[in-house]
Amino acid sequence: MASRVEIRCINKTDRYNPHERIRNVGGVNGDGTRWRITEEEAIAGIENDTWSFYVSRGGHTVDVMVARSPYGHKYLKTVADGQQPDNLLSLPECP
Repeated sequence: MASRVEIRCINKTDRYNPHERIRNVGGVNGDGTRWRITEEEAIAGIENDTWSFYVSRGGHTVDVMVARSPYGHKYLKTVADGQQPDNLLSLPECP
């Protein structure tokens, strides 16, 4: 069973395409330490059922999923987003 983990921050690339903008995702462990992994590691963790990520924004919790761009590139987005990962892109930068 996948561990449920909240994503609280991201690091962006210098790309303008929203499907290629996220480099890392991160958050805070139960003991207060910070964690950060690459988007590729997060995608692999979702696909192999290691992690189940979510984002909490404005009192709402939305799940993070793996999507595929029209060009076949895998990327992270929240279930609530349309074609662009806006909920994730609006998170603050990870330290």
